Amino acid sequence: MKGLILAGGAGTRLRPITHTSAKQLVPIANKPILYYGLEDMAAAGIDEVGIIVSEASSAIEEAAGDGSRFGVEITYIIQDEPLGLAHCVLISQDYLGDDDFVMYLGDNMLEQGLEGFVERFEREGDDPAAARILLTKVEEPRQFGVAEVNAAGEVVRLVEKPDDPPSDLALVGVYLFDPHVHDAVRAISPSARGELEITDAIQWLIDQGHRVQHEVLTGWWIDTGKKDPLLECNRLVLDTLEPHVDGAVDDASRIEGRVVVEEGAELRDSTVRGPAIIGKRTRIVNSFVGPYSSVADDCEIVDSELDHSVVLDGSRIEGVGPIADSLIGKEVEVVRTEERPRATRMTLGDHSRVELE
Repeated sequence: MKGLILAGGAGTRLRPITHTSAKQLVPIANKPILYYGLEDMAAAGIDEVGIIVSEASSAIEEAAGDGSRFGVEITYIIQDEPLGLAHCVLISQDYLGDDDFVMYLGDNMLEQGLEGFVERFEREGDDPAAARILLTKVEEPRQFGVAEVNAAGEVVRLVEKPDDPPSDLALVGVYLFDPHVHDAVRAISPSARGELEITDAIQWLIDQGHRVQHEVLTGWWIDTGKKDPLLECNRLVLDTLEPHVDGAVDDASRIEGRVVVEEGAELRDSTVRGPAIIGKRTRIVNSFVGPYSSVADDCEIVDSELDHSVVLDGSRIEGVGPIADSLIGKEVEVVRTEERPRATRMTLGDHSRVELE
C-alpha cells in the first residue's frame, strides 16, 4: 500500500502566513503539520508516499526531503493548478500503479492515526471494498460533504453541503482506495466550481456496484486551515506533551505544569506555565508564557506576556502583553513604545514588524 498526501493549494484562509510559507509547514507544538501525516503513514506500515505539491512549493520539498527521516520514501508530484482532490488521484496514476493507497489531506490533524484504518482495509476477505472513507459526526452537516450509510455500514450516497442532510456524518479527508478509483476519476466531469470532486468519484464507484465502506472517527479531527482551529489543534497536541527541560533555567524562573524547554533555550526571571513548548535557542527574559503556547526556535521574548499562541522561528516580542490567541510568523518583530492595553490579538505573516503605541 502507498500513501498520497495532498499538500498543494494556496492556503488563502491562513494568509498572511501563507504568502511566504506552505500551510502544511505551519507548526503544531513546534512541528510542521505535514510531519504528523508522514509519521502517521510510517506508523501504519506505509513506506512509499507521494506528496502532491504546486510548482511554487519547493519549501515542502526542502522540509520533508527524501522522507528518510520519517522512515518513508517520498515522491513529489506537481499539480499545476488546484483542480480538485480527484484530479490529484488522476495525475498520480503512474506513481500509484495498481497499488491500494491512502489519501490524506495535508492540513488535517487526527488524534487516532491511520494504523487501525489501514489494517482493517487490508484484512478484508474475498470481497473487499473498493474504498473505505473516514467520517465524523458534526453539528452542522450542511457545511460539509455528507455520507448516507445503510444498515450494513456501506456508503450509499454522498452529498456535498446538502440543504437537507441525509445524516450527520461528514467526510474527514482520509480515504482508502483500490485501483478501481482510477476508472472513477477518469469517468467523472468537473463540478460547477471547475474541479474534479472526490465525492463524485466515490459516488461513481457506488453507482457502478462497487462497495464503499466507512468508519466513524474516534477522537478529535481538525482542519487547520484557519487560525482559530490551528490554535485549538496546538492546544490539543500540547496536552499530550511529555515534559522535559534541556535548556537553561535560572533560579529566578519558574516552570509550572507540562512544559518542554528544548536544547539551547534560556529562561531568565520568567515563568512558563504549561502545557507549553519553548524551542531551541529561544530566550525568554522577564516574561510570562502562558498555557497552550508554542514558541519556535531562535525566538526572543523580553518583558512580555504570551498566552494561547503560536510563534514561528526567529521572531522577537519585546515590551508587549498580554498577547493572546495569536499566530505570529517567522522573523516577526513586535515591540511596544507606550502603555500596554488589556490584550492584543494578531495574525502576522513572516518578516513583519509591528510597533504598538
